[in-house]
Amino acid sequence: MKSTIFVKPGKVEIQNIEKPTIQKADDVIIHILRACVCGSDLWAYRDLESKEPNSENSGHEAIGIVEEVGKAITTVKPGDFVIAPFTHGCGHCAACRAGYEGSCQSHSDNFSSGYQAEYARYQHAEWSLVKIPGKPEDYSDGMLNSLLALADVMATGYHAARVANVKTGDTVVVVGDGAVGLCGVIAAQMRGAKRIIAMSRHEDRQKLATAFGATDIIAERGDEAVAKVMSLTNGAGADAVLECVGSELSTDTAMKVARPGAIVGRVGLPHTPKTDLTGPFYSNLAVAGGPASVTTYDKSVLLKAVLDGDIHPGKVFTQRFDLDDIDAAYQAMAKREAIKSLVVVD
Repeated sequence: MKSTIFVKPGKVEIQNIEKPTIQKADDVIIHILRACVCGSDLWAYRDLESKEPNSENSGHEAIGIVEEVGKAITTVKPGDFVIAPFTHGCGHCAACRAGYEGSCQSHSDNFSSGYQAEYARYQHAEWSLVKIPGKPEDYSDGMLNSLLALADVMATGYHAARVANVKTGDTVVVVGDGAVGLCGVIAAQMRGAKRIIAMSRHEDRQKLATAFGATDIIAERGDEAVAKVMSLTNGAGADAVLECVGSELSTDTAMKVARPGAIVGRVGLPHTPKTDLTGPFYSNLAVAGGPASVTTYDKSVLLKAVLDGDIHPGKVFTQRFDLDDIDAAYQAMAKREAIKSLVVVD
């Protein structure tokens, strides 16, 4: 089968590898229909973190058709149309029961990889896979894209809003204008935020943030951005902050724009040195977050919201590529020509 291989920084390519097989009783083999490139895939591509040359792709978001199931699988069957969350919760450990399956305690292989490919092995699938009603042909192109967003970015944006305890009437700052940050804007609006301040320097992302519900846009960065938030909030700061990047600057900004007693919902994969928590201590800030509870949110709120047409997170896919053109999909995001690259597999 065709699969993306990380060749070296700045280059991925399609190679033919062995098709995955059922290895354990709770495995499912999925025929991938649509996948995408995530901002986290770009860290190694941009040579910002080390990765072994000629290794499997890090793609971890997909929708597809169940092709084969292990003996322990009772919740899906061959032919089912599914969302493949990037987390693989068991559904019954303490973490999963609390709604934090991104930190599932039942197994260590809790995260997806290798999904920029024709087929994928999805482990621990009994509870974590999310069935979509009907067949792919029942849905519009835009709806399929929004269903794909539920494999990661929409759920991750929602996780930031949940752990930051965004509630009706809040003023929320969203740090980061990538797909996760933009979905964080959607999530903040879903949870009743009155004012949503999106930090973005790029016109296309600013427009989409506004369409998703942002009431204010701040293009400045660093201390200038902090000063602008304080000006917009009469010196108070935000009731909740969604940190959706993971860099040193974004983390510092998130901490500084929160009012005393606020919560920073942190879902950007951390790429920072040690964080000085002295400032947050004196501001009584709480910092929460981590890998998103994808299955929980999809099953409880997000899938219905997409199917009902209440939210349209698939709009974050601003360029489309065939699987054979995977390097161009990476390049489009690395050059900020695409907010998020859609990869059509079949």
